[in-house]
Amino acid sequence: MSIDRQRLQQPVTYAAVGASQAPDLMQYPPAGYRPLERRGRVGHGDERWAHAVDELLTGGVYRGAGMGVRITPVAATDAQLEYQPVEFDGAGEPVEAAQVGTIDEVYTGRGDRQLRPGDVIVVGWQVGRQIWLPLPTRVVLLEHETERVMYAVGTLPGHPFSGEESFTLDQTDDGSVWLTVRSFARPASWWGWPLLPGLLLARALIARRFLRALSGPITTQQA
Repeated sequence: MSIDRQRLQQPVTYAAVGASQAPDLMQYPPAGYRPLERRGRVGHGDERWAHAVDELLTGGVYRGAGMGVRITPVAATDAQLEYQPVEFDGAGEPVEAAQVGTIDEVYTGRGDRQLRPGDVIVVGWQVGRQIWLPLPTRVVLLEHETERVMYAVGTLPGHPFSGEESFTLDQTDDGSVWLTVRSFARPASWWGWPLLPGLLLARALIARRFLRALSGPITTQQA
């Protein structure tokens, strides 16, 4: 069994699954974690929206930031048992209990499979076909609405951070398309704490690259 297949069976390395969606994350992150939020405009119009959604849900936010990406799909049997965490309202109060459900596989017009909860995403510095300094995560939450698309990934063993990161696309009334990156994190091991300032700076710089990742040229499907 490959390392990525083994990761499909591993639990995430933090307890507050779904907390990246809490309205008060920046004021009250999970204890011991450092929050981060960045928001930027990636374009305008329905064509940009459709392109950004396809890119976001197929790993394009990572590729556009210059990272190598390897996605291991969750098995169909495991996808039926995916945990969907508690939902919160604008005041931070829970409005819907956690539940277990299933999400069908969806493909883009180009035939690329979209992410779904349970998928393992490993990103890092790609050299040839190899990914160095791999950062393993699992998709722990996904929402797909008419004018809002979001997914969150949680860290797996081997990641230098412990925590969660979410990517939310939304289209406002004037047609503008925005990407919001939210996360909370802390070093996963004791050796990371002395390096915390540098790790947090790198995290903020990568978040800025994510905001630019979906604003590139729109590719059209070939007939």
